[in-house]
Amino acid sequence: MKNKTLVSILLITAIIIVANLISQQLFFRLDLTENNQYTLSKATRDILRNLEEPVTVTAYFSENMPPNIEKARRDFQEMLVEYANLSKGYVDYQFINPDEDEEKQQAAQEGIQPVMITMREKDQAQQQQAFLGAVVQMGGQKETIPFIQPGAPIEYELSTSIKKLAVKDKPSIGLVQGHGEPTLSDLGQVVQSLSILYSVENVSLENEASIPDRFRALAIVAPSDTIPPAHLEKLDGYLGRGGQLFVALNTVEGDLQNAQGRAVYTGLESWLQQKGVEVSANFIIDAQCGSVQVRQQQGFLTFNTAVQFPYLPVISNFPEHPITRGLEQVVLSFASPVRFVGDSTSKFTPIALTSVKSGIANPPVFFDINKQWRDTDFPMSSLTVGGVLEGNLVGNAYSRIVVIGDGDFPVTGQSRQGGDNISLMANSIDWLSDDTGLIELRTKGVASRPIDQEYLSDEASGKRTFLKYLNFALPILLVLIYGFVRLQQQKNRRLRRMQERYV
Repeated sequence: MKNKTLVSILLITAIIIVANLISQQLFFRLDLTENNQYTLSKATRDILRNLEEPVTVTAYFSENMPPNIEKARRDFQEMLVEYANLSKGYVDYQFINPDEDEEKQQAAQEGIQPVMITMREKDQAQQQQAFLGAVVQMGGQKETIPFIQPGAPIEYELSTSIKKLAVKDKPSIGLVQGHGEPTLSDLGQVVQSLSILYSVENVSLENEASIPDRFRALAIVAPSDTIPPAHLEKLDGYLGRGGQLFVALNTVEGDLQNAQGRAVYTGLESWLQQKGVEVSANFIIDAQCGSVQVRQQQGFLTFNTAVQFPYLPVISNFPEHPITRGLEQVVLSFASPVRFVGDSTSKFTPIALTSVKSGIANPPVFFDINKQWRDTDFPMSSLTVGGVLEGNLVGNAYSRIVVIGDGDFPVTGQSRQGGDNISLMANSIDWLSDDTGLIELRTKGVASRPIDQEYLSDEASGKRTFLKYLNFALPILLVLIYGFVRLQQQKNRRLRRMQERYV
């Protein structure tokens, strides 16, 4: 008997040891989240499998934090386990709890500063410092992730940091200058995002005899001056060699100080129309829109009030495309509709549409901030504000142009700039440059799912009440039904055992 027990114990121990050894090489996780939040992308797997030098990740995370912070720490640690396994040991990691002055100083030297978080203890809210950052090191190079936002796309931050250290020669992206376009500093957030994988440079169409072939893609953003025909011919030459182009164009502009809007012309409009896409010199208005601050006075008091302004459309309708995957909301200002006017030699794919309640206003326009907008002011639906034109646009070479009917949306510091504005331009450049692996990671995170407007009206109060009680009662009802079924099964089993013929 003792021998059998000893053999069983040894057998179970051996099974546990073998299972642990196998799990280090083979691991499996069932991911039921909508956007595969816990599944590493193909881009990440390719980066890890192609590493040629060891990578060390040092994570600085404070312990005994609120649940959302602890979850971010746990998710990051589990992700690093997968990184280490997929890289065949090239990725190593350690976690440091900066609770000592020496460790806090070390984190600060690495560029990781503490953030203030609110903690509740004994029914009291307290402010406490917390560290949530990491340092990625390869050889003598380092990349710092100063703050890991809970719910943010952690995989993008980590994979791009590793990619930036591993890449040898960055391809070039050109930003056209010389016609009143915003500078590299004006597009700072976009440049910062693109600089991970690319070298972003200014391009002067005046000084260059032709656009160099080293540029993987060109970007023309919000030109305000007329573009000479000679410069447009250089763009033709670039496309004729298979070039890729991103265009964010203003054909109208609004002046809130003088409360009026007008059409503008740079010559790029006609050039694009010859290629097969028209950016109309009209204002888009949309019931789903941003707001402007209006100063109002009541007695001796002066205060600012946010007023909905349909000339600032909020775009949340994105057809399926690699550029728009993961985007949720882009805020445009004084945008114009984009329309395909080409022939069968080219193809146009819309990538950004207005809401179901939208319309067009012809310039000149005088803005009435106090206007009471009605549904009849928005007779149109799903107007295109951005799209992709591709085909033999110049000669026999295949080329592509991404066109957005608003030039100001990616400019840093715009008060109306939305969270996904930067991602829209950066994703477009990634896609045009044929380096699409990390596009899906930039916007991968916990998705925002606000309550639909149809459930917020007074008429929907009955539906809201029904759904509330359904969510509360349905789980309890399912447990009761399961308990009743189990009870009935056990009762039937006892009755069968009581029968004389039961064996």
